[in-house]
Amino acid sequence: MKVTKFKEELKKMSAQDLKEKLDAMRRELFGLRLNSSTAHVKDYSQFNKLKKNIARAACYLRQAQAQA
Repeated sequence: MKVTKFKEELKKMSAQDLKEKLDAMRRELFGLRLNSSTAHVKDYSQFNKLKKNIARAACYLRQAQAQA
């Protein structure tokens, strides 16, 4: 997914939806870390992409909570 499209998607979400999305991405990162320790991971760039998306979602969540 393109970054700009992802950002637009995050802007439209409510605070509750952002919390759920953030939790899902954190679980995905945990699963990716677990797989890397037990098996071979094809694309290691997923770690950085996922961490950046988590940071973006956290930023939008803080903005949504400040406005409410």
